[in-house]
Amino acid sequence: MAAITEVSCNKMFGGFQKVFSHESKECKCTMKFGVYVPAKAEKEKVPVIYWLSGLTCTEQNFVTKAGAQRVAAEKGVIIVAPDTSPRGVNIEGEDESYDFGSGAGFYVDATEEKWKNNYRMYSYITSELPQVINSNFNADPEKMSIFGHSMGGHGALICALKNPGKYKSASAFAPISNPIKAPWGQKAFAGYLGKDQSKWQEYDATELAKKYSGPALNLLIHQGKSDEFYIKGQLLPDNFVAACAANNIPVDLKVEEGYDHSYYFIATFVEEHVSHHAKFLCQ
Repeated sequence: MAAITEVSCNKMFGGFQKVFSHESKECKCTMKFGVYVPAKAEKEKVPVIYWLSGLTCTEQNFVTKAGAQRVAAEKGVIIVAPDTSPRGVNIEGEDESYDFGSGAGFYVDATEEKWKNNYRMYSYITSELPQVINSNFNADPEKMSIFGHSMGGHGALICALKNPGKYKSASAFAPISNPIKAPWGQKAFAGYLGKDQSKWQEYDATELAKKYSGPALNLLIHQGKSDEFYIKGQLLPDNFVAACAANNIPVDLKVEEGYDHSYYFIATFVEEHVSHHAKFLCQ
């Protein structure tokens, strides 16, 4: 059993919202994650939905702002919300900007010398963290789904696309859908992966969708029409939808009038997303 340390515990909707820390082998530092455990998990193994947060976030943003615990309790699912990057690893420049380094791991495994030992968020999310969850909680290891926001929406999509069949469904709020064509993605990928843009394509949801050949992904995306980053071309969900259409991958993109990029937007539609995943997880 992977050793974890409880940081906080609050009863909520009959279950418990907890935060834990543990020593990560992939990131080589102490990492934190939030986990909502429904009452149903006291009696039987339950499915797990992984949430990936966006730039500048920690494990706390989803836990305190999204309001997902009620529907998680009703559906009988665990929701895990990890941090967005390694912390305190003392790499020069890690805290210099909001969109690279601390709070901006971009869910890739870095290959550049400076970052490659710690910034392994892709392997942390897809391999190490599920092992930690499955060994410490009453989780069904065969029933996982994944969703996220912005940078985390990008993370959720690529994790599903790169691991056919691993996740029963995937969804995203305002995902960075084509990062090789967006300023955020270009900065992050150049820093973590180097100048060879063929490496970038392996972490770009639009590029991955073009060649995906696995089982159904069961994709849902919500995008606020008044999202400043959507308007500025950082997110590019239409590129992703076009790539999916060309490869006969169904995706439900809902563009919502008046909504922005914030957790107010997420909180409005999070019940729809958890219910979407429960439909595939709780069969």
